[in-house]
Amino acid sequence: MTASKLPYKMLGGIVPCPGGWLIVPARLAGVTIVAEEPMVVPTLLDVLEYKPKFEAAAIWVPIGFSDEPEGPFRPCDEEARAFVGWPRRIAVRPTPSRAALNAATRDEALQLEPWLTRDDFRRFKWLREAEREFQPFHQRSYFAAHPDLTFAQLNNDQPLLTSPFHEDGVIERMALIRDKMPGVEEIVTRTPPPGAAMVHMVNATGLLWTARRAAGRAMQRLPMDPNWDSAGMRMELVR
Repeated sequence: MTASKLPYKMLGGIVPCPGGWLIVPARLAGVTIVAEEPMVVPTLLDVLEYKPKFEAAAIWVPIGFSDEPEGPFRPCDEEARAFVGWPRRIAVRPTPSRAALNAATRDEALQLEPWLTRDDFRRFKWLREAEREFQPFHQRSYFAAHPDLTFAQLNNDQPLLTSPFHEDGVIERMALIRDKMPGVEEIVTRTPPPGAAMVHMVNATGLLWTARRAAGRAMQRLPMDPNWDSAGMRMELVR
């Protein structure tokens, strides 16, 4: 049975993790979401080749990059930081330019983007995959998202103040998943697959909410009128 003839829509919540990419797939039938077995795949190409194809997948990675340095944050990153506010705005990381991502050495990248930190360089693996693998047609079903934007929406548009790396933050996020997405909360209580940790499970499961909104074309885009990069990609975040 082809994806277009399935009696349900496939959703995905996807986040980078030490093992590559954590996928939390789910079936949307009517208004009911039923999560399936989470998995870690080594590359973004494995994500894009997932079967059955996603009707909508919310992925925590930038889509769309400036060719040359234009400042640490894209307009969509700035809007997201303003929305989630302090202290969670620090979770919306800067997005380096293609020039920095493709620099031959770390020193060359720092000359282009002096704001880059060790944490930013650790993210280069996933950012380079996103810059290389995503094509404009992928944006019909893959939507750049951020867990803090998702959980703020689950929390009645009130940004959370807790961190998903702390116990109180995990508990708060799990409670929102349980209350707003019945049928999904059991996934968050499972042992994460090898290559992922609990924080990745919580974030990816939360992103199913944004994927569901995207499947119904009910998501909100940041900014409302997106910027476009030289490859024809929308530089946006959705919630």
